[in-house]
Amino acid sequence: MSTQVEPGPSRRTVIGYATGSVGTGGFGTLPGLVLAYYLTDTLGVAAGLAGLAVTVPKIWDVLVDPLIGRASDASARRRGSRRAFLLAGAVLVPVCFTLLFAVPGDLSGPAAAAWVVVAFLLATTAFSLFQVPYIALPAELATTPTARTRLIAPRVAVLALAILAFGAGGPELRAAAGGGRPGYLLMGLVTGLVIGAGMAVSAILTTRRGEITHAPVASPSGGPGGFRAALAALRQSRELRLLLGTFVLQALATGAMLAAAQYVATYTLGDESALTLLFVALVGPALVVMPVARRLADRLGKKRALLGSTGLFVLATAGLVLARPFPGPWVFVCVGLAGVAYAGMQLYPLALLPDVIAADERECGADRAGVIAGAWTAGATAGLALGPTLVLGVLAATGFLSRTTADVVAQPSAALWGVILAFSIVPAALAAISILPLRRLRVPTGAEGS
Repeated sequence: MSTQVEPGPSRRTVIGYATGSVGTGGFGTLPGLVLAYYLTDTLGVAAGLAGLAVTVPKIWDVLVDPLIGRASDASARRRGSRRAFLLAGAVLVPVCFTLLFAVPGDLSGPAAAAWVVVAFLLATTAFSLFQVPYIALPAELATTPTARTRLIAPRVAVLALAILAFGAGGPELRAAAGGGRPGYLLMGLVTGLVIGAGMAVSAILTTRRGEITHAPVASPSGGPGGFRAALAALRQSRELRLLLGTFVLQALATGAMLAAAQYVATYTLGDESALTLLFVALVGPALVVMPVARRLADRLGKKRALLGSTGLFVLATAGLVLARPFPGPWVFVCVGLAGVAYAGMQLYPLALLPDVIAADERECGADRAGVIAGAWTAGATAGLALGPTLVLGVLAATGFLSRTTADVVAQPSAALWGVILAFSIVPAALAAISILPLRRLRVPTGAEGS
């Protein structure tokens, strides 16, 4: 184990970086948790069309994130800071997030889906203005793997807390306003303001002059731009491809589980409000086990710890298939085990990414933190977004019936099985597949055990 000692980032920076997860946790959680259900069970959008509505903005996201990453690198070289991008996202996200849940009352079906697509396009672009440079910061704020893990661990803990708060609090705000369109509008407005506030605080605290240990250095040749730069980084870095592939598959698994949770609460457990308990069971354990997860990485290494977390997630989610014939309180226990695994699946890839970025800089002679962060963010957000797409695809294939009223529609048996399969077997299979690239990952020198 390395005995290198370094001052590391200041407490102000650690607090500021962790606070950014208030914004990223909220934006990453609520759309994945309630947007599909909002489309099918409030706006009356057919499941197949709803799947298209949540997918199109994320295709755009995959294209625009690398462009933002390269522009963020260029801005950091000129100004010595990424603050302009971070603050732009903090200002724009609340407005766009509110619009996402502000569909006019006279719109339903395809017209409502069109509104959601446009609003989601704007919201995801605004979020990327913050998220892409935010992901790039650890490689610039800390110079060793140990320091980066110490910077990121509080961030992941706050992320888990934010996911729990938004995932449980969002539906409660919806219920407080009577549900339906007014409930979603109140939820979007309040949570959008909180998301923006977290982003603004993070931008201010992490971008103080002189805090960044080194500014991005341009490639001598200038390099390709935007999306081509991200593809070049992926092509040239085997470890980035493997780590990103692992994380995307796991994001897809958790995205599917989150999107299916509201359907499970309503149509399997028979209580729409059970969503809050399901969400607490999935995310709550992360708050308890995060310190243990950090020590486990120090002892076993980040890769082995991630393998163990992934295996536990596969077993826990696969067992949930029994909830269809045998619904009951045991479901929350099984979801809680998946939540223990979820903590590691969040911490370890994010702790490994700065090590991969630093290794890439040593190998290619240029700092591509923003470009790599753009590729990472595009992959991660696409994975989370395609989780709901998978769920809606399963529901469409099994004959799920949409609605515009508060009355729960009696679903065919096939659709009820589709709900539970999307919550159990689909995420279990995706997580199992993610083990393949993870096993091939070679942790950059100095990162393992740090």
